[in-house]
Amino acid sequence: MRFPRASGVLLHPTSLPGPHGSGDLGPAAHHFIDWLHGAGQTLWQMLPIGGIGPGNSPYMSSSAFAGNLMLIDLAELQQRGWLAAQALASPPQADPRRIDFATMVPWRMQRLAEAAASFASQASDAERGALDAFCASHADWLDDYALFMALCEATGWADWSSWAPGLAHRQPDALAAACDEHATRIVFFKFCQWCFHRQWAALRAHARAQGVRIIGDTPIFIAYQSAEVWARPDLFELDAQGRRTVVAGVPPDYFSATGQRWGNPLYRWSAHAAEGYAWWVQRVRRTLELVDIVRIDHFRGFADYWEIPAEEPTAVHGRWLPGPGVALFDAIESALGPVPLIAEDLGQLSPAVKALLADTGFPGMAVLQFSFTSDAGDAFLPHNHRQHSVVYTGTHDNDTSVGWWESASDHERNHARAYLGTDGHDIAWALMRAAAASVADTAVHPMADILVLPSDCRMNLPGQASGWWVWRFEWSQVHPWHGRRLAEMTKLFGRG
Repeated sequence: MRFPRASGVLLHPTSLPGPHGSGDLGPAAHHFIDWLHGAGQTLWQMLPIGGIGPGNSPYMSSSAFAGNLMLIDLAELQQRGWLAAQALASPPQADPRRIDFATMVPWRMQRLAEAAASFASQASDAERGALDAFCASHADWLDDYALFMALCEATGWADWSSWAPGLAHRQPDALAAACDEHATRIVFFKFCQWCFHRQWAALRAHARAQGVRIIGDTPIFIAYQSAEVWARPDLFELDAQGRRTVVAGVPPDYFSATGQRWGNPLYRWSAHAAEGYAWWVQRVRRTLELVDIVRIDHFRGFADYWEIPAEEPTAVHGRWLPGPGVALFDAIESALGPVPLIAEDLGQLSPAVKALLADTGFPGMAVLQFSFTSDAGDAFLPHNHRQHSVVYTGTHDNDTSVGWWESASDHERNHARAYLGTDGHDIAWALMRAAAASVADTAVHPMADILVLPSDCRMNLPGQASGWWVWRFEWSQVHPWHGRRLAEMTKLFGRG
């Protein structure tokens, strides 16, 4: 599917300003959409909006279908009368430009618990009916998710395979007893998902009114400690006890000499094929209920993927195995029609990956920070771009452009100076201008580059499991010239 020539901004909602320790779906998110509109942007790209997992990563969620509870706007719950006036009076003190997950998460969870209790005691019939309707329409994933989260809490987040056998293997009597025992907490998690979806729907409606489409992000793999792996262990490469035998990752690459051992369970693709890839159809359908365009992370894994024995501490000793290929995407298109999808096709690409990209017709990606290591033949240089693609200065896995420039090799700097016609003093905007001028249909600019921020505002460093995903900005950092210059550049290169 071809996209119209356009541009937008990469920013995860947690990086937004706000008074409660982390960005959320509240007023700052709505104001950001207004800012995008004023700056001539028609796309807002986010990272996955599911719950966070180990290392606070949004790519290791406890559910492939649920929303992130930390994105719920607490002020809206207070406005509805579900939080007392003083409940938000003393938020955790923290650096407004960093997220302190250790204090933010428990504080927000406590406020959500208070709101759920108030709702239970004072909600109107109409409000209860709305919650019941939401639970009924989303029961195919919500029931498993809510019970799974309640059990995780009750067991101190022990691996689900170590739970009592009746629960680990989902014996009906054990599940029924657990539903009775944890009924209050199950209702809590369903209430939170309802709040998330109400607020998300309002935000998306505002985006549409302003002509802004949302690009979501779907990780190819899901976390082991997730409701879906527990609910359907037959779809994953697990042993009879539910433990991982092999895990996902990538071999040594640009980011790490020992590769990246992500630890996600790998799919048992034969089982998915036997069901006509119904699980994946459901997952993509669910994602398209929330966003306008889907970016699939690690697209190459559908062509061939790196299998690492579970006992290996790094990703060095693995092997390539064939993925499902075009059959998966044929099944999705047969069920849902043409899907607006961006393929993250970065890294070392085999002929199979290139063939899959051609067969599906999805646009791939180009990252300008990678383009100056060789010569004029580099595929990521703008004069080599394809129209049917998406160009970035960098992604969430890259340094900021200012940080990249400071650590770049002499060759990269000299090449960039000559190519971009700059001395490097304004490298972030020079790269964004090159992206905007590219023939690529879509250009996406990271917010940290728009604000010309240094390396300590980087979102993630692949291969390092902790210390990331914490960056936030403040509105005081955003000046009128940022939006004005972005709008002028967007108009100049026909992306308005």
